Amino acid sequence: MVLAMIFWGASWISTKVLTNYINEYELVFLRMGICFITMFPIIYFYKLSFKLDIKSFFLILIASLILTSYSISMFIGLKHGSGGFGGAFVTTLIPINTFILVAILNKKTISLKHSFALILGAFGVLNMLNIWNFDLSEIFSKDTLYFLLASILWPILTIITAKATKINAFVFTFYTYIISSFVLFVFFVDTSIFEKVANLDFIFWFNLFVITILSTTFATSIYFIGASKLGAKEVSSFVFFVPASALIIGAIFLDEEITSNTIIGTIFTIIAIYILNNLNLFKLFKK
Repeated sequence: MVLAMIFWGASWISTKVLTNYINEYELVFLRMGICFITMFPIIYFYKLSFKLDIKSFFLILIASLILTSYSISMFIGLKHGSGGFGGAFVTTLIPINTFILVAILNKKTISLKHSFALILGAFGVLNMLNIWNFDLSEIFSKDTLYFLLASILWPILTIITAKATKINAFVFTFYTYIISSFVLFVFFVDTSIFEKVANLDFIFWFNLFVITILSTTFATSIYFIGASKLGAKEVSSFVFFVPASALIIGAIFLDEEITSNTIIGTIFTIIAIYILNNLNLFKLFKK
């Protein structure tokens, strides 16, 4: 699980590298196309059902649109901004946004403890944005806005996936990749993409391997297996490793600066997520 979360963090850095080679539509198409091909043997091995009911199919169509929008937003944000910052900012904001959206949809009153956690998370996010310097050009920059959009789209995708109760979550994701890659290929990607990427260097293919095979097929599979073995809440504790790994890998391979504001902000948002989900990471490792 720890290794899987490190790969999730590394995917942000690899995506940043890939922005120098191809555009957002080409990258999302390749990522989803390779992922659904490599996910098929896993679904077959675990004998998961491919059957779909009408409700699940409708939810998959909506999820495909949102997943594509999320991936494109993430790509454009990384094209203009920092991979380490993006990985830390989005992955810490997603659980907080998910909690808020679920509370709104279920019309639930937020407790004092959870209110404190949300305020703590907001403080962490504002600190990451370096709002204390009142640099509006930095706070409302392209990368920040796209990262913020991505952090909202993923919780919506999570909620939609949770509505599909009659289909395995892994199979659900598999179908969203198929539909998304097909739509992108028909409307946004030129057929010359295959010849184009065939002539690219080792760095491109290595980073494509990281964001597809390692961070999606392997890491996502491990995440779902872990959820079935340990429980969803316990497994979500490991997500704390994602922002830290994104920052560290970005500093090592892209020479990105890790500012004190980013470190402090990440710590505060992680504490907020810890409180919101009533998690106990130490108990899990002891177990």
